[in-house]
Amino acid sequence: MSKMIEVPKRKLKGEDGYHTFSIRVPDDLYLELECFTKKTELSRNQVIIILLKEALKIAQIKEDV
Repeated sequence: MSKMIEVPKRKLKGEDGYHTFSIRVPDDLYLELECFTKKTELSRNQVIIILLKEALKIAQIKEDV
């Protein structure tokens, strides 16, 4: 009798705890991000998530006076 191997079913988009959206960035920012990403050996997505999380920790909403 052969041994059974359990293979997990891949979750569909939206069921993996992530949302997908697109943004438009200036060419110079794109190039800076690509250069930074290459130095980290992480994916662009991983770098953007890290940077966004850190930016949200220090960002403040400017109140109109």
